[in-house]
Amino acid sequence: MKICSLDKVKKVSPNMKDAEGIWKQVPISKDDGSPSFCFRVFTFEPGGHTPFHRHPNEHLNYVIEGNGVMVTESGEERQIRKGDFALILPDEKHQFKNKSTSEPMIIICAVPKEYE
Repeated sequence: MKICSLDKVKKVSPNMKDAEGIWKQVPISKDDGSPSFCFRVFTFEPGGHTPFHRHPNEHLNYVIEGNGVMVTESGEERQIRKGDFALILPDEKHQFKNKSTSEPMIIICAVPKEYE
């Protein structure tokens, strides 16, 4: 069993080409013995964003703070805000953007442990 507080988990700059203004924390991963999933927490500074990308694994997301948009494969920007869940299917092109000029957006992202 593992219990940890997010404020004790190291923040690192994610290794994602074309990402800007993002910090990643990994409170639960395969290194902790998790048999299936890894939980990551991304903090998007105002104006921060991921690259417009795809990957072979699903992502299960929950917005814990702030608001922004998810860009869909067609380029449509769909609003996301605190309390929203989002499912990204395998190979679905997407991007997260914090559109705020003053507030961070924080998202929990669960992925298969092998992805992390």
